[in-house]
Amino acid sequence: MNGEKMSSENDRCEACSPDALALSREAIIEFLEENESWGLSEDVDFDQLVQNFKFKNFVEAQKFAVKVGELAEWAGHHPSILTEYGSVTIRWWSHKIRGLHEQDLMLASRTDSIYRKRPDVL
Repeated sequence: MNGEKMSSENDRCEACSPDALALSREAIIEFLEENESWGLSEDVDFDQLVQNFKFKNFVEAQKFAVKVGELAEWAGHHPSILTEYGSVTIRWWSHKIRGLHEQDLMLASRTDSIYRKRPDVL
């Protein structure tokens, strides 16, 4: 974002490649220990980062969801975004490898940054 390119070759998402490498269990645990607001989804049979973000109302939740959508478009890597009144649930994972890639961790961290920058966060 801000003029940065996600990848130098055709803006292709590295995590979207069928030969992308899934993260080790150790790397996932380390990320979760350092980023306690994120967890692993328990309703799918593969690793998926999940976090629920709280807002004052639907409009603020929707604005955040749009910002995360812009991040996803920039990265060429798209999460699940569930927008409800006063909350947005984000799930990052790599579809091709049915698990987590380094890019998922980076985008989860950037999602946190977007959330922290909002003046209307509860």
